[in-house]
Amino acid sequence: MKRSAKTFALFLALLSAAALGAQEKPDALKTYRQGRDLEARGRMDDANERYQSAVAICKDEIAQNAANMDSYAVLTWTLLRQKKYRDTIDWGNKGLKINPNDYRVIESLGEAFFYLDDYKESLRQMQKYVDSAPQGERVSVAYFFMGEIYRIQRQPKHADIAYTTAVKMEPGIALWWYRTGMAREQAAEYGSAADAYERALSLNPAYKEAADALDRVKKRST
Repeated sequence: MKRSAKTFALFLALLSAAALGAQEKPDALKTYRQGRDLEARGRMDDANERYQSAVAICKDEIAQNAANMDSYAVLTWTLLRQKKYRDTIDWGNKGLKINPNDYRVIESLGEAFFYLDDYKESLRQMQKYVDSAPQGERVSVAYFFMGEIYRIQRQPKHADIAYTTAVKMEPGIALWWYRTGMAREQAAEYGSAADAYERALSLNPAYKEAADALDRVKKRST
């Protein structure tokens, strides 16, 4: 009886130790999300500490298993947050050598190329992303970036299509409606531009740029 009790106690101790070890294992995704939440609250120093930790965890995971695509995905997300766009591309390309179809990494590359003003390559990556993951978590973001590229390149019709797709998927972002209005205004579609600016203002009544733009297109449409 005593022997059974000791065996059971030993089993519980081993189980507890295993659970403790599992809890202590670094979690790159959790650490990245902590950094992102801190950044949203304006605590950038703390956020950067979390981001640095997430990067270190990911690199360690890749050193142990170079085929771990989850690590490449979280690493590129984190490097984007740190505005390390060249590093994002370098690590993203390493990941895509292992799995050329990992849409998470593809989207990260699209953003990195955008911020480096390589709009041609950014657009190529974003189009590849929406084609490979039409229901992906960041499809609306990809369409927004496509709209940004077309607007910058003075292709307002294409920009309007991309922005309109983005706001249909995610209608609650004032900036996106404002950009939609800008594209329509570039195309001299003043009535629909006004509609977009009004949507931006309904989401953010203090949006001065949208208010000024709305006044401007109303004058032009009369």
